[in-house]
Amino acid sequence: MLGDNLVYLRKVNNLSQEELADNIGVSRQTLSKWETGESAPDILKSKQLAEIFGVSLDDLVSFQKEEDGFPIPPKGKHIFGLVKVGEKGQIVLPAKARKIFKIEPGDEILVLGDEGQGIALVKSKSFLDMIENLRNKN
Repeated sequence: MLGDNLVYLRKVNNLSQEELADNIGVSRQTLSKWETGESAPDILKSKQLAEIFGVSLDDLVSFQKEEDGFPIPPKGKHIFGLVKVGEKGQIVLPAKARKIFKIEPGDEILVLGDEGQGIALVKSKSFLDMIENLRNKN
């Protein structure tokens, strides 16, 4: 996974092996070994690579494109995969989304829509807190 992710991110960012290796202070051969899976970078080099590419360290190391079908998302952005809409319009939020956004049973979710952009889900408490902060600034 790490090797495939490095190759993908390097190519998407139009970097040669030599350019990327220079950026993080290793030889091109070392980077090539990381990309082929012969070896792996230490945690500090991995962190440096994640920062260069603007992805999370976890996604750099373990993101599986074949499983998700999507490219590695930028740090702080998430692609949770596809969900099906039931007959009554219900959807099930993926467990990873519920965990990251701390969504618990009984929480209220605000559904926002823009015909050009799509639908957004926001925890109602977060939205109300944001409105209150805006009111306090004025």
